[in-house]
Amino acid sequence: MPDLTQRSYQKELLDGDDIPFEDIKQNMQELDVINTWLGGHQITIKGLQQIMNRVSHTPAFGVAHPQALIVCEIGCGGGDNLRAIQQYCEKKRIYLKLIGIDINPHCIAYARSRKENEGIEFICSDYSKAMFTQKPDIIFSSLFCHHFTEDELQRQFIWMKNNSTLGFFVNDLHRHPLAYHSIKLLTTLFSKSYLVKNDAPLSVARGFKKDELIEILQQSSIIHYQLKWMWAFRWLLIFKHD
Repeated sequence: MPDLTQRSYQKELLDGDDIPFEDIKQNMQELDVINTWLGGHQITIKGLQQIMNRVSHTPAFGVAHPQALIVCEIGCGGGDNLRAIQQYCEKKRIYLKLIGIDINPHCIAYARSRKENEGIEFICSDYSKAMFTQKPDIIFSSLFCHHFTEDELQRQFIWMKNNSTLGFFVNDLHRHPLAYHSIKLLTTLFSKSYLVKNDAPLSVARGFKKDELIEILQQSSIIHYQLKWMWAFRWLLIFKHD
């Protein structure tokens, strides 16, 4: 049992450079299931809704409108969050251009290989070095921030602020003993991926207490934001440009 009073800085296996494609594929598939059943995708949709509420008119779905909103996810993995957004927007008849960025070529290869991700643009790059033909309106991340140190997160939040026109949101983990033990038990019983079994509880140990996120935001000079606790043991951070 780790000391959850402090963030862990132990690297997750997925952050390694030598993970075989098939292992990453299994990991991505199981993370999609976890996000679906534990409400992670719904939190992502809620973050999107909160920022989109500022827009007076969103072009109808299916209309290739030059002013359609551009939504970009950094650390997109297999694209399951973007696909959840795509499915939501299809039901609401809303047209968005969706972009996913990930530094891991195996993740991008898997994301591009999925027929369900058709219509989503995927870029293999360090997010901070990605080149946009047009600045995204909304940038978000889900289960990405906990991979970084506090100093790296300061730079990441500043980058998300500077490279979005409407705002950004973050969906990430609350470090809590119940969250740690619950996900450890669930993945021990049901996961077939050694990556998920190792990284899921470690991700919680690398997650955040509320005051830690507030400190990072203060150090990033980001003051106008919303920070909400969401079930199951998630934080939803929302920043909107004035």
